[in-house]
Amino acid sequence: MDYKSVMVGLGNPGEKYAATRHNFGFMLIDSLLSLAAERRNMRPERLEESGDYELWRVKFAGAYRLLAKPQTYMNLSGKAVSKICGRHGLTPDQVVVAHDDLDLPFGRMKFKKGGGTGGHNGLSSIDECLGTNAYHRLRLGIGRPDQPHPDITNWVLGSFADKDVEIIPEILSAALKGLDIFYRRGTGFATQHINGFSPRERKTPEALDS
Repeated sequence: MDYKSVMVGLGNPGEKYAATRHNFGFMLIDSLLSLAAERRNMRPERLEESGDYELWRVKFAGAYRLLAKPQTYMNLSGKAVSKICGRHGLTPDQVVVAHDDLDLPFGRMKFKKGGGTGGHNGLSSIDECLGTNAYHRLRLGIGRPDQPHPDITNWVLGSFADKDVEIIPEILSAALKGLDIFYRRGTGFATQHINGFSPRERKTPEALDS
């Protein structure tokens, strides 16, 4: 089958990392798979190909597309992405990588093609294995810890705060809508939707009682 693209969510495999900030990309893929399971017209199917990644195909935005979750751990994500591209004849500009981003506040997103890695080891691995940075990126903000001399490793490998968990579904829903717009209408419209997104205002307990 001729696939139009692959959407790759970055994260680390295993229950230990399932709910951590570094697995935001995995969460996006899981969200799309959950949606596909509810809609027969999306025709989700698990593809058994390699121990380096989990792979599915779904009908999304009018065409069959691949969804991938590398199982190589974050630092070797590029190994999985390059294998998928090689096997299915996909070029870097047909790749969308969803990943956590320290430099964006939690709840904000940005969509872009190319650019630097921002110190993200998963992106560095993909750049190296593909030999280019000319793929699309969906940056999912996780923010930085509000403390002097923070331990960034513990932050990204830590779980989301309870107040943030509540709005993750809203963020992922907006991200998927943005990807649908991207595939149907192009980068400009998708960027406008994704970059302009801001989650609803979270109400305090006092506000809820009023």
